[in-house]
Amino acid sequence: MTNLKNISSHTPMMQQYLGIKADYPNILVFYRMGDFYELFFDDAKKAAKLLDITLTKRGKFAGLPIPMAGVPHHAVENYLARLLKQGESVALCEQIGLAGLSKAPVERKVVRVVTPATVTDEALLDAGKDNLLVAVAIFKQNYGIATLELGSGRFLVQELSSFEVLKQELNRLNPTELLLNADVKIPTELRHYQGLKTCPAADFDFKNARSLLLQQFQVLDLKGFGCDTFTYAISAAGALLSYLQITQQTEITHVQAMAVENPAEYIVLDSASRRHLELDSHPSGDLQYTLFGVLNSTKTVMGSRYLRRWLHRPIRNQSILNQRYASVDFLLAKQAYVFVRECLAQTGDIERVSTRIALNSARPRDLVVLRQTLTILPQLQLLIVHDAPKYLIALRQKLFPQATILTLLEQAIVEQPAGLIRDGGVIATGYNAELDGLRNLSANAEQFLSNMEQREQQATGIQTLKVKYNRVQGYFIEISRTQTAKVPSHYQRKQTLKSVERYLIPELQEFEVKILGAREQALQFEKQLYVQLLLTITQSLTALQQAATALAELDVLSCFAERADKLNLNPATLNQDKGLQIVAGRHLVVEQTSKIPFVANDLQLDMQHRLWMITGPNMGGKSVFMRQTALMVILAHIGCYVPAKSMTCGIIDKIFTRIGAGDDLANAQSTFMLEMAETANILHNATANSLVLMDEIGRGTSTFDGLSLAWAE
Repeated sequence: MTNLKNISSHTPMMQQYLGIKADYPNILVFYRMGDFYELFFDDAKKAAKLLDITLTKRGKFAGLPIPMAGVPHHAVENYLARLLKQGESVALCEQIGLAGLSKAPVERKVVRVVTPATVTDEALLDAGKDNLLVAVAIFKQNYGIATLELGSGRFLVQELSSFEVLKQELNRLNPTELLLNADVKIPTELRHYQGLKTCPAADFDFKNARSLLLQQFQVLDLKGFGCDTFTYAISAAGALLSYLQITQQTEITHVQAMAVENPAEYIVLDSASRRHLELDSHPSGDLQYTLFGVLNSTKTVMGSRYLRRWLHRPIRNQSILNQRYASVDFLLAKQAYVFVRECLAQTGDIERVSTRIALNSARPRDLVVLRQTLTILPQLQLLIVHDAPKYLIALRQKLFPQATILTLLEQAIVEQPAGLIRDGGVIATGYNAELDGLRNLSANAEQFLSNMEQREQQATGIQTLKVKYNRVQGYFIEISRTQTAKVPSHYQRKQTLKSVERYLIPELQEFEVKILGAREQALQFEKQLYVQLLLTITQSLTALQQAATALAELDVLSCFAERADKLNLNPATLNQDKGLQIVAGRHLVVEQTSKIPFVANDLQLDMQHRLWMITGPNMGGKSVFMRQTALMVILAHIGCYVPAKSMTCGIIDKIFTRIGAGDDLANAQSTFMLEMAETANILHNATANSLVLMDEIGRGTSTFDGLSLAWAE
């Protein structure tokens, strides 16, 4: 910003702004001025274009008007949401000093940097999706990944030794922001991420990163998290935490641990397979044509996020999967899931509410949501009886009723509080005697003024005398000018208007000081009590996070039970063999979105029949049959019943699909080249335990090219 070179030639206020802007050169600075956030110079031009707001001007610099644009502070969330969706970040610069204490501009400072992946405000987030911040440490051919969902505090790390696997992981994670080392050349394949940012090399330094993690978790080493030797992952995790400290301007107390992700524990799905199978996205943008859209009947947004996560990360641990099946079976018995879902429908997103409490940004209605949810926990516990499967019993134990917190919220917060604590009316009567006393002073003001008005009317004989108040003049006695002869000598004239005179008396002045002071004191005291309340709840943060996780998992399992009941789904049988047998299998999405009855299909793959070649006319259902096979394998490996009469599934480590013709001309890949690239990926990475589905290979080739490809396979 060239204007910084001549900062001394600006007005004091603009000097202050430019000094702050120098610390945030690549971020839009929202500079608070009264009831507006203002932007200047290039920020103003950019914001005016992105937000479609008016570009004005303020003063001059070097003979030219200074561009300016602004948004009302009370509506800032709407504008922030629009900027975040476009990948922009905003530094919120607030007035922290008191106006009028000196001739210098009121003191201001940046209190928070809002970025797409670090925002936690309910109005700025998609409640049904994870909002991921991902850092990648690149060291030659070694890669460390750290992933954080700030809204829940879920912090994961892993290490990879292949750039192809890194790309697959980033495709799965779909990060809102991606942090890379500034001193490493950014791979071409990663430059398309909208939220791509580079961080200083020092943030990725292993020693610095490890020290920061030890400080965050208050531990002596990282062995307890299983990643003490993960050099690259630790470097990425440290850089991620450093970025959070800069943006949040506060301690991230709700991030209390991190876990290692082991790719061997999951079924691998590459980016092409995710796209072809349409797990939670469709070219039309309509979720009803996706597996997630048909499967998702969760009652909470926490459950919805969990379901998406499970679909993209099917697990291989058959013991856990069988426990999930047993849980679904229990919930199906006597339709127990119906009562569980009725309770879940009364709960809120306490996962993200807990985060906002920890970050001291929770609003009063967040506490109402928490209070309502805590009220429901005992009812849910009663529904999971002691003879339930151990998986459900483990969830039941996490739903421990927080009686102390619930009682505190019932006593402290009114039934329907104001939207913001600054508006007051949040802390309940009876919670604090001092606050009640200050409020009573204000509440009795009208009666006091009415009594004074009657007394003065009688004393002066002026029946039209009125005691009034306005925000400019404060309290005063108003008398018609025709009655001024009756005004007592101790009345002090305050203001003369066309038809009335306004007066003060000592008693009214004393009352004004007392009542206005009481109102301000009450509001400030209420804010203090609110902050103390958040701090008290933060002490139970771990228990609240565990309850949130249990609610989300219980929601997904009861969703599976409801879908099994309504869509005629049955449990799969898992074993350690190599093979896949399906009797009367169906494509769940096609079945639910088509008006034509679905014709079920069988499949038998084993060591004697390892390959099926399917032929038939266009629109004969070949692709549907292939996709339904992959989708049923995914459903079976998240613990969901499958759309088949029966299914037996052996060990599967990866799923690869190559379905349909298409191109990627933006990256200079024709239909043929895209087919060849995806086929090469399958041939290089498939194992004896992989499920491979290939459709229309060679469609973009000549006859002999296609035959050559077939011979090669």
